[in-house]
Amino acid sequence: MKTGRTASKPTGKPKATNPKIVKKPKQKMAVVVSHGDPNVVGSKVFPALYGAVYKHKFALKKAGKETFKVEPPRARWPDAHLVPKDQWTGIWGIPIPSHTRALPQPDPEVPVKIEMWDYGGTVGEILHIGPYSEEPPTIQRLHEFIAASGYEIAGAHEEEYLTRPEAKEQKTIIRYPVRKVKK
Repeated sequence: MKTGRTASKPTGKPKATNPKIVKKPKQKMAVVVSHGDPNVVGSKVFPALYGAVYKHKFALKKAGKETFKVEPPRARWPDAHLVPKDQWTGIWGIPIPSHTRALPQPDPEVPVKIEMWDYGGTVGEILHIGPYSEEPPTIQRLHEFIAASGYEIAGAHEEEYLTRPEAKEQKTIIRYPVRKVKK
């Protein structure tokens, strides 16, 4: 029996939405810094980062204070284009409320710090749909869009992970702080 639907076939190419320039305010973050292949160090980073954020959230709830929604994690890769993957510096973060002054430390070997991530007010970003290994064409498209829009990259490559790494269809926002090119 036909249902009128057809199965979609993989195209072999990652999908991406249209790039855009948007305003992005400063954001207080719970942060862990790592060194090494993200596929290896992530197994230590995420438990510490999520542990600190969720313990903070539940402590606020227990104290009868306003709580918050735990947002998707982000990571900055300041040297990914300069060194081999097993030497990358990863600056992993999850947004936290602006009034946060301290965080629990679930793993003494993986310190979780509080930082303010400043985007300079304006960013260029694009949604990449597909494996992380297939991001380069999407990144190139974003770079070209930023330049064609009269901006230049003014900070580290950042990714916001909207889905888990093992998701059937990975969704990642790729982002760069940008500034207008001086003429």
